[in-house]
Amino acid sequence: MKTRTQQTSQEETHQTVPLKVSTASGPQSIQIGFTEQRILGHAGLALMSGYLQRIGWREQLAAALPHAPRSPNAFAPVDVALGFMAGVWCGADKFSRVGHLAADPLLPEVLGTEALPSQPTLTRFFGGFNQHSNTAGFGRLSRWLCGRLPSQRGGYTLDLDSTAIVHEDGHQEGVRVGYTPRGLKPAHHPLLAALAEAKLVCGFWLRSGHAATLNNAPAFLDHTPAHLPAQVRVGLVRGDAGFCSAEFLAHLRRRGLDYIVVTPLHTRLRQHCRHEDAAWTPTGVPGLEAQEVTGAELDAPGRRVILLRQRVAERPEAGGKCLLEVPGYRFQALITSLPRSWSPVAVWRRYNGRAEIENRIKELAHQFGLKSFCCRKFWATEAACQLAILAYNLCVLFQRHLGQTQKVELQTLRFRLFSRAAIFSHAQGRPTLKFAIPPPHRAWWRSLLEKLQSPLPPWNCNSVGSLAA
Repeated sequence: MKTRTQQTSQEETHQTVPLKVSTASGPQSIQIGFTEQRILGHAGLALMSGYLQRIGWREQLAAALPHAPRSPNAFAPVDVALGFMAGVWCGADKFSRVGHLAADPLLPEVLGTEALPSQPTLTRFFGGFNQHSNTAGFGRLSRWLCGRLPSQRGGYTLDLDSTAIVHEDGHQEGVRVGYTPRGLKPAHHPLLAALAEAKLVCGFWLRSGHAATLNNAPAFLDHTPAHLPAQVRVGLVRGDAGFCSAEFLAHLRRRGLDYIVVTPLHTRLRQHCRHEDAAWTPTGVPGLEAQEVTGAELDAPGRRVILLRQRVAERPEAGGKCLLEVPGYRFQALITSLPRSWSPVAVWRRYNGRAEIENRIKELAHQFGLKSFCCRKFWATEAACQLAILAYNLCVLFQRHLGQTQKVELQTLRFRLFSRAAIFSHAQGRPTLKFAIPPPHRAWWRSLLEKLQSPLPPWNCNSVGSLAA
């Protein structure tokens, strides 16, 4: 005889409620009920989890974290960190939203963790970081991830940039009023460095919101290449006008690094902008002309200064600055240490690739939660940002492992991979995920799973179909 509890449970399971929806043929009712089947909405994270297992990420992460919990009931620090990163991959941009995933009983099984952390657990976890643990631990993890890159003839290009992370409430450590694209706002003002060819972020220092762009930039430059593996050599440094100072450029030269940096159009350079057409050399690019000014003329001996003017009528999307005295053109000036074997247009083209770091910053801010994760303590905030950046780098390396030649953003990964539903069961005693994939698309998923198991190196050409398709 069934107990009252069992009978109630059965009734709740089979009870349905009709909901009317509008269709082309008129309104119809859809029955809505509940099921006891174990269904995972983010089952595609199993692929990322398998990749992390393959590269040994859990062991590397555990060795880099500073926490040493004493209570036998405490969360394993590596489980908290993995849970936070999984929340970022699922779209969480606040600790409360990461904590919301703790209600999902299946995600821990997919990630191989004891459980997912709640918001208070995350707050305590990030409170355990300090300056030393951030520098040593995250530097070690970044170096290890970059070690998965192959060497490159001529070295990698290191792009430097700074950005403003606005926090309107403004009560956290390090949040100060400073210049942002939205005017004077309470913010943090971090420095970032990225390897352009690999699209990896290899350096991040959080700074107070009122810090100038060049504040601590030489130390940041010393720290970042020092935490790169031997085969990842920096061949060129690129930066915007915020990094154009005689002291910083001299520091680059002392380190033996070539550079291309935008220089402001000050008065002496504007005089050259007003030169007649005979002073400008066609570049072969329609609407683009150049002239080179010797560094000695601008108190910059040993450097080349390249002026570029772009005709707005032919190049309406061109960057640069308009001058009232020379209408119809936009002007830009680049200062570089590259030899004269590099033509002005070649220098310009090489610098233009720097726009990629702007895309990295936007993706980190809007898709990896960099603009939203903010703790009361300064070093806790930096640790949260560093873990979010590691989540980004792992997405990049995950795509490289699949042989993807075109990197896609996290939103595409979520849409195509991570946010795929599956039924979770223990078939014959083994955990099993059965994805809800229509038959015409299963071949692509099978090839993806085969690639994850492939013993071949990640840069081989045996790739699956494009994730961007």
